[in-house]
Amino acid sequence: MLNPTDSEVKVDMSPIRPTNGINDGILQRWKREDSLKRGSLGLRGVALFFSLVSFLLMASNNHGNWENFDMYQEYRYLLVVTIFSSLYTGGQVYRQIHELSTGNNMFRATTAALIDFLGDQVMAYLLISSASTSIPVTDRMRENGDTLFTDSSAATITMSFFAFLFLALSAIISGYKLSAQT
Repeated sequence: MLNPTDSEVKVDMSPIRPTNGINDGILQRWKREDSLKRGSLGLRGVALFFSLVSFLLMASNNHGNWENFDMYQEYRYLLVVTIFSSLYTGGQVYRQIHELSTGNNMFRATTAALIDFLGDQVMAYLLISSASTSIPVTDRMRENGDTLFTDSSAATITMSFFAFLFLALSAIISGYKLSAQT
C-alpha cells in the first residue's frame, strides 16, 4: 500500500491496442500487399524459368534434314515468343527484386501496375498462341513416328504452356493490383 507521501507512480507497460481496429486494418493491408508482391515475383520467376527452358529446347532442336526447327514457321514463332517472354519476365523479376530489396520504385505505382497488367496479358496470350500453333505440326509429325525432334518439340510446347499458365496467374494478381489503385 502506498502512503500519500510516497512518490511512486505505477506505469502500465502493456501495448496500446486501438479500440476501433484502424491500425489492425492498415497492418493487414500492408501484409496483403507484401504477399501480393512476393506472389507476383514468384509467379514471374517460375514463368521466366519455363520460358528460358522452352527457348533453349527449341533453339537446340536441330537434328538434320527436315528435323530443324527453323524449317517450320510455327516453331520459329514459338522461339521468338519465348525470347520475348524471357526478356519481359526477366526484366520484371529484376524490377521487383530491386524494389523489394531497396524499397525504391523504378516507376510510379500506377504506371507499374499498368505495365504489369498489360505486359502479363500480352505475353500470356502470345505464349498460348505460339504453343497452340505449334501443336498441329508436332501432331502431324508424330503420326509418322516419334523422334528426338518431335519429343523436343512437344517438350518445348509444354514448357511454353507452363510459362503461359504462370504468367496468366500473374496477370490475375496484376489485374487486382491495378483495380485496387486509388
